Amino acid sequence: MAGKEKPVILVTNDDGITAPGLHALVEAVKDLGDITVVAPDSPQSGMGHAITVHNPLRLDPVDVHGDHMWYQCSGTPVDCVKIAIDKILRRKPDLCVSGINHGSNSSINVIYSGTMSAAMEGAIEGIPSVGFSLLNYSLEANFTASKTIAHKITSNILRHGLPQGTLLNVNIPDLSLMDIRGIKICRQAMAKWVEEFDERLDPNKRKYYWLTGKFINQDKGEDTDEWALANGFVSVVPVQFDFTAHHAIPFLNELNYELDTQDS
Repeated sequence: MAGKEKPVILVTNDDGITAPGLHALVEAVKDLGDITVVAPDSPQSGMGHAITVHNPLRLDPVDVHGDHMWYQCSGTPVDCVKIAIDKILRRKPDLCVSGINHGSNSSINVIYSGTMSAAMEGAIEGIPSVGFSLLNYSLEANFTASKTIAHKITSNILRHGLPQGTLLNVNIPDLSLMDIRGIKICRQAMAKWVEEFDERLDPNKRKYYWLTGKFINQDKGEDTDEWALANGFVSVVPVQFDFTAHHAIPFLNELNYELDTQDS
């Protein structure tokens, strides 16, 4: 890096500014560039790509030990990325890293994930971006192996970049570094949540509901993220924000969608 400006790295998450996974991610990448942290002031899991449009956003500096700039935002993970780019950073960052999430964001979970949506917002802005998740929901989770994995993948992205319009979804099994079998580039498994709402009564006899569900993996392929994680590998899935089903265009073009102007 001699004679060159250090990379600017934006760090965010969806578990909130106090989450151990966020602090672990900062530790993992702090030697790679100038770090700025902008994270939600409270947990925002499951927010997907939500943004705040009807309420004001608050942005406050946070006193955290170290030389890095830390801010907490009252909005969603995507809000954090947007406001960081517009109001905090002196230039567009060279990298956006999100996580380390407490829990899996493999397979269909990527749709609901605030962690991955923050990374996706970075990619939309043309910033190489990656989301990291550890398959452990506990605040007492051990992030030692995750920090090593995050440093390796982040270093590679800074050196080589990513294809335009692409970000990475990285999920890490809850294993020691010695027990992790390697890193696999995968596709997203075809899986879903079979959901139910548990109906209960509050003290005033009014009904309320808790979302419950069971994760069902319908995909037996050995090239998927679910297979990799079940077999002790880190899964890396390249994700794109272009939702176009390109394979369906020829099929739809064969159908008659021409307008009959005589009927208007």
